[in-house]
Amino acid sequence: MTSAHSDPSPVTVRVPAKVNLELLVGPLRDDGFHTLSTVYQAVSLHDDVTVALDDDWGCSVSGPYADVVPTDATNLALRAASLLAEETGVETPVHISISKSIPVAGGMAGGSADAAATLVACDRLWALGLSTEELEEYAAELGSDVPFLIRGGTAVGSGRGERLAPVLARGNYHWVFAISDIGLSTPDVYAECDRLRGKSSVPDPSPNSELMIALRSGDPHILAPQLTNDLQDAAVSLRPELGELLASGMEFGALGGVVSGSGPTVAFLVEDVESAIDLTVALTATGAAREVRKAIGPIHGAHVIPARVD
Repeated sequence: MTSAHSDPSPVTVRVPAKVNLELLVGPLRDDGFHTLSTVYQAVSLHDDVTVALDDDWGCSVSGPYADVVPTDATNLALRAASLLAEETGVETPVHISISKSIPVAGGMAGGSADAAATLVACDRLWALGLSTEELEEYAAELGSDVPFLIRGGTAVGSGRGERLAPVLARGNYHWVFAISDIGLSTPDVYAECDRLRGKSSVPDPSPNSELMIALRSGDPHILAPQLTNDLQDAAVSLRPELGELLASGMEFGALGGVVSGSGPTVAFLVEDVESAIDLTVALTATGAAREVRKAIGPIHGAHVIPARVD
């Protein structure tokens, strides 16, 4: 370790959650993943990840979801730091402090977000000077959603979701996320999707042109009918309560609703901030979801912010 006078200050990165506006699932690949075509949007639920030089590698988590996030070597943020150090020849350990606000195991890429934030923070802390494209390449080794959380905004993901292309999108969209206690395993949801499809042949997916037109319009009324998730039927098959939650949100005034990723969070698109408040109150009153959160999108991806002062 260098002296305290020359040690760089800790770096804090804020990183968003994501919602899949469209998730089209193609055939199973030889590597065990499905071919995907998805349209991501970054939304204003976020984690803050602080990386500081330390004598040993380590990770700590605070916030409402801290008790369900591992802090050992399986933590994706810690894996991100280790990968970047190995690939760039850095031998200086760091401690990662995660202030967790993105729901865990909710289909909103909370773990992937922390990994993305860690890559950006370590790049700054270690003065590596990597480009966004280089960071996204490392991110793709960690998980399908990680590259998008570095980029943010709205983007098409292909391959298994890690290959990104920007989308021309206008305006801001108001979201209400209903977060349930229902447990869903991503592999189980994909397996159920395959079971429901049976032996029917599935083509390689491509983005829906109507969705692209809707995003260019900036009008939530046009976007809402285009929200699509091929995993939704599988998630509802495994947990029928999700179907009831989707129906409740529509009944209470949502323009559209979709299971986010592999679930179990349900994302509702609404007209404006007042509608978001009304839907949040209605869903909370029913008790159909453990937690209801409002957000807007699109927003930018992982970015450095001034360090928090505790």
